[in-house]
Amino acid sequence: MLAETSLSIWGWGSLGVVLFLITFGPFAIFYFAFYILCFVGGGFVVTLLFGKNNSEKYLEQCEHSYLPCTSVGIPKCIEEMKREARPIKIDRRLTGANIIDEPLQQVIQFSLRDYVQYWYYTLSDDESFLLEIRKALQYALVQFSARSKETDWQPYFTTRLVDDFGTHLRVFRKAQQRIAEKGDQMKDQAEELVDTFFEVEVEMEKEVCRDLVCTSPKDEEGFLRDLCEVLLYILLPPGDFQNKIMRYFVREILSRGILLPLINQLSDPDYINQYVIWMIRDSNCNYEAFMNIIKLSDNIGELEAVKDKASEELQYLRSLDTAGDDINTIKNQINSLLYVVKVCDSRIQRLQSGKEIDTVKLAANFGKLCTVPLDHILVDNVALQFFMDYMQQTGGQAHLFFWMTVEGYRVTAQQQLEVLQSRQKDGKHQTNQTKGLLRAAAVGVYEQYLSEKASPRVNIDDNLVAKLAETLNHEDPTPEIFDDVQRKVYDLMLRDERFYPSFKQNVLYVRMLAELDMLKDPSFRGSDDGEGESFNGSPTGSINLSLDDLSNVPSDEMVQIHAYISDTGVCNDHGKTYALYAITVHRRNANSEETWKTYRRYSDFHDFHMRITEQLLLNPEMMKASPALAHYVYDFLENKAYSKGKGDFARKMDTFVNPLRNSMRNVSNAVKSLPDSLAEGMTKMSDNMGKMSERLGQDIKQSFFKVPPLIQKTCSDPEHCRVAAPIDDNVDDNIPLRVMLLLMDEVFDLKERNQWLRRNIKNLLQQLIRATYGDTINRKIVDHVDWMTSPEQVADAVKRFRDAFWPNGILAETVPRRDKAIRMRTRVAGKTKLLEVMPDELKHIIGAETTRKGILRVFEMFQHSQLNKRMVYVFLERFLETLFPQNKFHELFNKLHSRSKQMQRYKQRLHSTQAPSLQKRSVEV
Repeated sequence: MLAETSLSIWGWGSLGVVLFLITFGPFAIFYFAFYILCFVGGGFVVTLLFGKNNSEKYLEQCEHSYLPCTSVGIPKCIEEMKREARPIKIDRRLTGANIIDEPLQQVIQFSLRDYVQYWYYTLSDDESFLLEIRKALQYALVQFSARSKETDWQPYFTTRLVDDFGTHLRVFRKAQQRIAEKGDQMKDQAEELVDTFFEVEVEMEKEVCRDLVCTSPKDEEGFLRDLCEVLLYILLPPGDFQNKIMRYFVREILSRGILLPLINQLSDPDYINQYVIWMIRDSNCNYEAFMNIIKLSDNIGELEAVKDKASEELQYLRSLDTAGDDINTIKNQINSLLYVVKVCDSRIQRLQSGKEIDTVKLAANFGKLCTVPLDHILVDNVALQFFMDYMQQTGGQAHLFFWMTVEGYRVTAQQQLEVLQSRQKDGKHQTNQTKGLLRAAAVGVYEQYLSEKASPRVNIDDNLVAKLAETLNHEDPTPEIFDDVQRKVYDLMLRDERFYPSFKQNVLYVRMLAELDMLKDPSFRGSDDGEGESFNGSPTGSINLSLDDLSNVPSDEMVQIHAYISDTGVCNDHGKTYALYAITVHRRNANSEETWKTYRRYSDFHDFHMRITEQLLLNPEMMKASPALAHYVYDFLENKAYSKGKGDFARKMDTFVNPLRNSMRNVSNAVKSLPDSLAEGMTKMSDNMGKMSERLGQDIKQSFFKVPPLIQKTCSDPEHCRVAAPIDDNVDDNIPLRVMLLLMDEVFDLKERNQWLRRNIKNLLQQLIRATYGDTINRKIVDHVDWMTSPEQVADAVKRFRDAFWPNGILAETVPRRDKAIRMRTRVAGKTKLLEVMPDELKHIIGAETTRKGILRVFEMFQHSQLNKRMVYVFLERFLETLFPQNKFHELFNKLHSRSKQMQRYKQRLHSTQAPSLQKRSVEV
């Protein structure tokens, strides 16, 4: 039954399908499906429209209902947004000084305009957010100003700033020394110098290293963000600081918009070089200093830049079509440029070949050296220190120290006797006291150097010693009491093969010549000669025929020199007019005859006249009889820049001291004509001054009568200590003396020299300071610091900052980096300027070679942007520590720099070195 029913259903169904297809066709099924879809879609649309209309009616009924709103927040916001903008009032007072507030307000306005408004107005027109940011900045500036007014800036500028600069220079010097010890193993010396610098820094600081901040831009930005956030925490109210959005905006403006560009500019070597040139723009570049820089340069980029510029000038000069007198001038210029190109090529080849040799070692092996007499060595500060070092090596220091002590005794005795005579004229009698002082000084000299108990003892003729002892026992001491013994000691040092003769064969003698600037680089001998390429150093441009070092002429060689003034004229150099004299010189010896012209100013003749007051002694007999004069004559007549024996400062001091002495005599005579009461007061003051003079004489005597020890170090390990350690010689209370001594110690490495030289430098600086400012120098410095922090100077600094970042009120565009060749030539110009501006008096005190190396070391230190950043950050850290002494910034900076890789490696090395000792100690326990 079921089977039949199923069969009937399938049958009728199949029949219906067949009939449908026959009736409507094969596509009827698709039409049927489409009709069904349209029916369903239409029903859906009708339902949607009906629901929408009902929903709108319902919402309209809800709006017009009398039921209260569920919340007042949204209507309140709508009401505030529809309300008209109220005028914004800003309190423009920041520091209390209008001259500072006005440029500061402009800086704030420009910062908001260029760093916030340009993108904020694309999001909203509401001014309230910008107003809140401005209020936060102004509040921070007000707090900053209040802290600044309460801070004593004198220690920062006179102590901490100088100490930090000296420490930075010491770290750089030690890094250079380590690289020099490693030799030629460096692939990239600049990169290796930076790494070594921070290694030395962590060894010296022990708690902090700034390598990440100075070498990684990402870490530098993070450091500035953290620092700015700490400053905002200190300066902003708690409510504003808790507003993260505002805090982040202000932090980014300060760190990325102001501090980071400023630090990048201050640490740019090219910017520093241009600033150095601008600071000493009044100094004229000297040919000799320029050629010294070229010959001493170890940077191939500098040499190539100078060579390219010289070649470019050569092409221009050769293209000129001139005649008459101009052609001679152009030929001289071409010859000068050819010589510059030749020197640059020679220097580049030597650097590329790796055959760089120490000039001192090369000259020591060369054999032909100048001869400096012993009497010149004993009176020259620079030469004496090298002879002193040699005598200490050979065990003859007692002879030299005796000679120096007797010189000191003679000066002291003469001063005391002059004081005694002046007091006797005034009716005062202190003869016994003065004679007792002189006798004690003379006996002290005898006991220290000549007696049997002396150690070390001066070994001379016993008869002379016995005669001197007899004189001391029975006669009053005189300034000349030691003359016979001193003369004998001088002859011993002069003729004994252990002393002066051997000293001339020692490397210390060669170094002495280098410091006296009497050592010519043998690698350049002959490079000035021939081929018409010698550089012309004369102002008017005659052809330099060059000559060997005239001071090298042996004393036994027959040399005839004739000189006369062949022409005179007036020279205008950079607006300065002075007379110029052309001297024609003829030199004749057994084998050759030479003629040249040299040019001298009137001041050069005056200086030469101060050396030789009698006459110009050029005949061979007088030259042989007075070999000491030969060096001065040769130096004056040689065709090179004249090195004056007395510089401008010395000549000015001569004109200053003589009137001062006359004034003191007039004051002394005037006292006699005063009323009795006033004259008595002046006399008491004179007595006090006399006692001070006696104490000063005793101090001088003690400084001479003690054998100068080697220099006392300020730290047990000088290579790993800060400069800020207490300075010796008790100069901390004298601000300028302390600053000058500290800088000279670090720039010229004077702590490696003997104590005698440093004492002389200290005495000279003290005399210079007293002669310049007297006892009011400290007060003047404090006044100067007050002037530097005055509202006028602060306002001027803010204006310079504003004009640098926003010239004419427009954000300055990023200055494109200058071409490498221009930057290299700027470096050469900067070094030349620095070398030229150094006074000759400084070279005479510490030596020409030491001066040159010190100046070039300081210049080279500023040629690395990473090291410059380190110095800027150190100054910034000390500034904040001084401004906020209660906020423990020192500990904060240690934490911020704790991620330093150099610091981590240092701690590992320290731990590895301490572990064995601790283990050994625990075993012993």
